[in-house]
Amino acid sequence: MFHWLERNPFFFTVAFLLVFSIAGLVELLPDFAKASRPTENLKPYTLLETAGRQIYIAEGCNTCHSQLIRPLKEDTSRYGSRSLSGEYAYDRPFLWGSKRTGPDLHRVGDVRTTDWHEEHMLSPSTVVPGSIMPAYTHLYEKNVDVDTAYAEAYTQKKVFGMPYDVENNPKLGDLNTAREEILAEAKLLAADMKDPKIKEALEKGEIKQIVALIAYLNSLGQKRRAN
Repeated sequence: MFHWLERNPFFFTVAFLLVFSIAGLVELLPDFAKASRPTENLKPYTLLETAGRQIYIAEGCNTCHSQLIRPLKEDTSRYGSRSLSGEYAYDRPFLWGSKRTGPDLHRVGDVRTTDWHEEHMLSPSTVVPGSIMPAYTHLYEKNVDVDTAYAEAYTQKKVFGMPYDVENNPKLGDLNTAREEILAEAKLLAADMKDPKIKEALEKGEIKQIVALIAYLNSLGQKRRAN
């Protein structure tokens, strides 16, 4: 049989490609399956971070900022360690982006602070001279839609199996409990903010959108994998 294959280049090529493909799949598929699993200690977004992510999408932030650090020196030297597929396991939808008018944000939570974001979102060019990013002053006035954020997180849990309510992971509970938890989380974050109006609103039970957006930005990076 092997002599026959050697005398028939076409069939020899087909047989070679078939064997090579099977061997490749056996070798590569397990690694792909492993890489697609959540990275160690990765947690779903909290309810406040989920609300911030919805604002990030609604404001079109992903049209100017990517969340995908390539394994190239130009990327890793500027933005941090390369992105791993398992880090996106709980992202629905993915926000990789395709353009960098501004910097990549996949590790922004490791290098920026709450008060930095507060000032930057209010007046980008003051914090980063020459920045063409617009000011997002309306986020300091509008309130977070807690019910929609809860519905999003609840859907992620029921449809995609997000491990909420698992030990050491964010809790959802019922809607009333969720409202209390998101408010407590917002107050904790706002302790590092300077605008007194933000804190006054929280005392009234209102969460300004800027608080949720900053919570989401703070979650990007190694912090999501912290114990």
